[in-house]
Amino acid sequence: MKNKIVIALGGNALGQDPIEQLNLVKSTAKKIVDLVIDGHQVIISHGNGPQVGMINTATEFAYNHNAGTPIIPFAECGAMSQGYIGYHLQQAIVNELMAKNVDKDCVTLITQVVVDELDAAFQNPTKPVGLFYTKEEAEQIEKQTNYQFIDDAGRGYRRVVPSPKPISIVELNTVRQLTNQGSIVITIGGGGIPVVKADHSYKGIDAVIDKDKSSARLAIDLDADILLILTTVEQVSINYGLYNQTSLKEISANQAREYIIQHQFAEGSMLPKIEACLDFVDNNPRGVAIITSLDKVKDALEGKTGTKIMKE
Repeated sequence: MKNKIVIALGGNALGQDPIEQLNLVKSTAKKIVDLVIDGHQVIISHGNGPQVGMINTATEFAYNHNAGTPIIPFAECGAMSQGYIGYHLQQAIVNELMAKNVDKDCVTLITQVVVDELDAAFQNPTKPVGLFYTKEEAEQIEKQTNYQFIDDAGRGYRRVVPSPKPISIVELNTVRQLTNQGSIVITIGGGGIPVVKADHSYKGIDAVIDKDKSSARLAIDLDADILLILTTVEQVSINYGLYNQTSLKEISANQAREYIIQHQFAEGSMLPKIEACLDFVDNNPRGVAIITSLDKVKDALEGKTGTKIMKE
């Protein structure tokens, strides 16, 4: 085995609706299976912002139009998104494994992640979910609901919900056992179903945990060699969008922190990815965090591109 890699798939690896997603995950599966063939041990996480927003919007629409359906809590919407995204990914990976004659199992695990009910995030929603809207559309929805919207990195307006810090992964031992048995595990989908622990029991809570931060928690707890965060760009940049935009190939944790102080990374976009990388390398000094695009995965692992973040 070369490396134990936790792969955090970004939205570009998935789709805005089930039909688009079924097509997109085919190319995603090819990249993942290539890594398996190369000898890497792979654990997969993924986002669910558009998907959980779609599910939540659909159930609320049905309820508000007297379709006889109940309001579905956000935690349950997250569980639904884990199931359907996991099904698509799992099916595509299994199909690719069979096409390449690779004898390996792939499984999706519905996963809960513990958060603190007193986390300050519940007083300040920041996590974008759902579809993109124009400013006018967002303002109209705000008038009709109690939703809050923000401008998401200039791409449009999206609803925001609380994004508490992940504390622990309830099904961690199961993930570890399956991984050690050689299975490809899809877990903590959408950052995991947020739950709080009280009186020796768990209960769901309305929030969406940042999937990159949960992926860092998973990578730390599994003692992974690499945290690989996949997004829409090949490399992280500073002075993004300006005349002096500069791509970063390799930086230390301290350099990354300095760039955060300089506000080089957008909230809700690149900032949580950088913070997740820092969390991983701070807690696993021998580990390496890499941010790149899906198409450049292999090149990034070979040091040819991507942005690599290390402790020193």
